[in-house]
Amino acid sequence: MVQVNEAPAAWHGPHAGTVLVDSGPLIALFNGADRWHAQVRHWLQANPRAVLLSTWPVATEVCAMLARRIHNESALDFLRWAQRGGIALESAVEGSLTEVLRLSERFADLPFDLADASIAETAARLKLRHVLSIDADFDVYRDRAGRPLVNLLRR
Repeated sequence: MVQVNEAPAAWHGPHAGTVLVDSGPLIALFNGADRWHAQVRHWLQANPRAVLLSTWPVATEVCAMLARRIHNESALDFLRWAQRGGIALESAVEGSLTEVLRLSERFADLPFDLADASIAETAARLKLRHVLSIDADFDVYRDRAGRPLVNLLRR
C-alpha cells in the first residue's frame, strides 16, 4: 500500500489542467478501507492545480456503490463535496448518447460500462486526454485520432 506521503515512482511532477475522473478513484476517496484510498488521496494532494471533472453516469455509480458498500451518508458526503466544488459534473449534450453507443460498440470486447463510455465520450468531445482511473480499461480506449487516453493514476 502506498503511504500518503510517498509518490509512486512513475508519477512525473504535478498535473495542472482538467482531469476526467472515473468512479473507482472517487469511491476509494470516500471509502477509507478501499485499497486505493491512500494512493488517490496522495495523488490529489500532490496535484492541487488539477481541475477534476466527471460525468453524471459516474456520479450515479459512485453514489450507488458508496451507499451499498458503506452507508448512504458516504454517498451524501460525495455529493456535498461535489457541490462545494471538489469536482464538476459534465452533462450529456446533443449527440452524447450516439457517441457513447459508438464507443461501446467499438470496444465491445470490454465489459460494458456506461460510466467508462461517458468518460471516453466526454474526453473526445472536450478534447481531453488525461483521466484518473483504477481500471486498466482506459489503457485501451483511443480517441478518434487513435491516441490513447493517459491514465494519470496508473502510469
